[in-house]
Amino acid sequence: MNYWEVIADSLSKAGWSWGCVSAIDSQGRTLWIVDAHRDNGKRFVVRSDEMLSAFLELERITHALALSALLGDDTDVDPLLCQES
Repeated sequence: MNYWEVIADSLSKAGWSWGCVSAIDSQGRTLWIVDAHRDNGKRFVVRSDEMLSAFLELERITHALALSALLGDDTDVDPLLCQES
């Protein structure tokens, strides 16, 4: 099992729906776009040159949201957490 699959499985177990797609840009580079969303309206989209990097960033963002909820402030996530990787 690849590590990105472990992250994807963890996202699913935590109640996130996720998706992943690759695209080729005009210079022939592969871009990976990974997103996760929940039924509470929270949605995150990450773009990266590597699939694992995209999943790691998505994992970081969703963990930050979970921590924020535990601390009692789940209204929003710091915009700095949502920058592209």
